[in-house]
Amino acid sequence: MAEGGRRLGWRAYLLLALSALALFLPGRMRLPPVDRDEARYAQATRQMLETKDFVQVRFQDQPRNLQPVGVYWLEAASVSLFSKPEARQIWAYRVPSLIAAIAAVLLTAWIGDMLFGAEAGIGAALLLAMSALLSFESRMAKIDACLLATILTAQATLLRAYLDRLKAGRLNAVVFWTAIGVGLLLKGPIILIVSGSTTLVLVATDRKAAWLKRLHAGWGVLVALAVAMPWFVAIGIKTHGAFFDKAVRQNLLGKIGRGEQHHGLPPGYYLLAFNLTFWPGALAAVFAAPWAWRHRALREVRFLAAWVAPTWLMYEIIGTKLPHYVLPLYPALACLGAAAALAKDGWRGGTLGRGLAALYGVLWLGVGTLLASLGAYLFWRYMHRLDPIAVGMAAVSVGLLVAALVLAARGARGRALAATGVAALIVYAGLYDYALPSLTPIWLGPRIAALAARNQPCPNSVLASTRFAEPSLVFLNSNETRLIDPASAADLLAHDRACAMAIVSAKQMGVFMGRAAQDGLVPEPIGRIDGTSYSTGEKLSLTLFRAAPATGPVPLPGR
Repeated sequence: MAEGGRRLGWRAYLLLALSALALFLPGRMRLPPVDRDEARYAQATRQMLETKDFVQVRFQDQPRNLQPVGVYWLEAASVSLFSKPEARQIWAYRVPSLIAAIAAVLLTAWIGDMLFGAEAGIGAALLLAMSALLSFESRMAKIDACLLATILTAQATLLRAYLDRLKAGRLNAVVFWTAIGVGLLLKGPIILIVSGSTTLVLVATDRKAAWLKRLHAGWGVLVALAVAMPWFVAIGIKTHGAFFDKAVRQNLLGKIGRGEQHHGLPPGYYLLAFNLTFWPGALAAVFAAPWAWRHRALREVRFLAAWVAPTWLMYEIIGTKLPHYVLPLYPALACLGAAAALAKDGWRGGTLGRGLAALYGVLWLGVGTLLASLGAYLFWRYMHRLDPIAVGMAAVSVGLLVAALVLAARGARGRALAATGVAALIVYAGLYDYALPSLTPIWLGPRIAALAARNQPCPNSVLASTRFAEPSLVFLNSNETRLIDPASAADLLAHDRACAMAIVSAKQMGVFMGRAAQDGLVPEPIGRIDGTSYSTGEKLSLTLFRAAPATGPVPLPGR
């Protein structure tokens, strides 16, 4: 459909990159390490840099055989360029996600441009950039933003091969298979699921497979293997196959039949979550559904449907469900939403259609209002005050969203998109750069690490933590952190009276003090922290202890 039309130039891509940066940048420096996944990735990367072991990933003394090594290499490179492992600056670990998220926005623009023209490419890119899920993932030192950019690279080059008018050459095939190899290093077969299912559905529905020759699979597979296989061979040898048993049999296959880590949810979860995770673009995507159905015979629409439908259905069926699993499908929905919004016949609803559209508009506004009000609610919930700045930002955001709906109803879709974009920027900046970093009671890891640093009796004091066992504390604490039970914490203080410290919950104080008495130890309280663990929702009262200096170490009981 875009053939012969105006194509995006470098100025458009530059403006899109700056727009994405404005949406993704707020909060990156101020937001502390987030438990649990981000802090685990950051700590494992820090250990990789300290040990110089770039093959096996570890968290403390345990192998982390869940995913391949790719994102840890990216984060290690970022920390080496912009910081130091001992600095524990979480922003440096987040740089790959920021770059990848911006790349994903630009790749979405490229794909939309190839399919429906320049304006659709710009609209699709902005819809993806504004999405709540990508806004979150762009700020996290995790895999998902990097995986999204890699999958989009594969999908863009796959599209070039499918649309023969674009005359995809050997370089296109090299990029496709390189992306497959990088994707394997990031999250194993996930990239194969998306690109593979897209290809299979297209071949089945078109009943043509000749276009696959443009991918040059004969030597292209070797390119992908050359990228990924050296590490897979190395980790297989180093762990004697234990990585594959954990990552494939337990982690990957285990998620299919059952909900792991309390994430088992029924089919339909992603359809419901979509209204939040792809907000505000969900409005355009939902309104695009009738248009996409009417134009299902178009190759461009078939490609996007083949991209979304099989993978979405698979994720709805499998047992384990997490919001970010369907993130690689959102660019395709953004392209459909932008194309339908620009089409002359984009919305042809009668009385019933207009009623349904109005109802969904109310739902969309409700979701936006909830997101806009989240910062003010969190201040009320954890700081017990109504913050005027958070309330003001919420009011402005909601006002802009109402204006966007009015403008869209009047056909001023470009101005509606602009109003929505400004509202999203205010929502995300208010949440990530103002509200969340200000919620002192929930950031227990940074507070414990700071308290321990101020009171450590020795330069290399070991800190035992009993109830609060989150990886953010391991990452932020300047010395060794042991996540152990209260009796073992008392033993540690008795064994290392001069230097050791322990942070103990009020609920475990009886066990801790009882064991300390058996060890002949009188712990000295040196600080207290009260707050809420947002990972568990538990209110905690934590006391930091150390022991009075002794003449020598006391052997651990029973040893």
